[in-house]
Amino acid sequence: MASFPNLTDIVTTTIQSRSKNLADNTLKQNALLARLQKKGNVKPFSGGNVILQEIMYNDPNTQNAGSYSGYDVIDITPNSPITSAQFDIKQYAAAVSISGLEQIMNSGKEAMIDLLESRIQIAEKQMMNQLSVGIYSAGTGNSGKDITGLQAAIADAPSSGTYGGINRATWAFWRNVAFSSATDGGAAATSANIQSYMNRVAIQLVRGNDAADLAVADTNYYRLYLESLQSIQRISSDEMAGLGFTALKYFGAGKSMDVVLDGGIGGAIGSNRMYMLNTDYIFLRTHRDRNMIPIGGDRQSINQDAIVKLIGWAGNLTSSGPQFSAVLKA
Repeated sequence: MASFPNLTDIVTTTIQSRSKNLADNTLKQNALLARLQKKGNVKPFSGGNVILQEIMYNDPNTQNAGSYSGYDVIDITPNSPITSAQFDIKQYAAAVSISGLEQIMNSGKEAMIDLLESRIQIAEKQMMNQLSVGIYSAGTGNSGKDITGLQAAIADAPSSGTYGGINRATWAFWRNVAFSSATDGGAAATSANIQSYMNRVAIQLVRGNDAADLAVADTNYYRLYLESLQSIQRISSDEMAGLGFTALKYFGAGKSMDVVLDGGIGGAIGSNRMYMLNTDYIFLRTHRDRNMIPIGGDRQSINQDAIVKLIGWAGNLTSSGPQFSAVLKA
């Protein structure tokens, strides 16, 4: 291991120099994360054993707003319907390793940095892919260690189960909209009916100026929507297309919404589904001290001629209002 005495410093500084790019590129890799970044909804947290996401809701048991006349007694029952949903902190890591033989073969400083950067690029891709897959998960993968993704936040069965520590069977305000093409629509989704189904869902998500602003779809549902538009020319989304995503526009319920393909190669969204999201109420919460940075000291095995360095991330995907988003599924 004496071929390059400052190797550990080079490993660390090379990773550190790429940490900001890794954090930014991870957000750009996924349409939802890119939208959250633009809205300022990628918010750090500083500590604690859980991530607290503040929410406001209407509790009919304590609501004191109402009409009155003259000398009527006014209800002054304390009304403070502000609470927090609680989300576990999820951790991800990728390893960058280099053996003693590789050090000897790449003993010049520039050659060593080139080798490390190629290894770091691989680790970056693996980390980005894992987080992008996690965005669509229920958080149950890897014994519950994966991100609490959209399958949990925008559930197929929204009137049961617990999300963010809040029981959806008890609290109706915490339930998202779920629409089944076959059950609620009466027939499997086609290019002839996909817009009608999207309209029926989008209308349910409107509250004043609030409305869904982003739809992410698998290959099948995106294709159906694309084919439904071709007879009137395709309506593209300049914003999302400019970020590199395959995207269209939807106009309905008095609002416009970007429709993005998040299927394709390696797509993790699941077959025959589209999430219609109000991203004002969705957040990526990342620990301020663990956002794609090198973690821990140098790891060198006592019986191996190699060094390993870890890149780490900690946080979770949270929501303050699942009721403003929906899933359209088969």
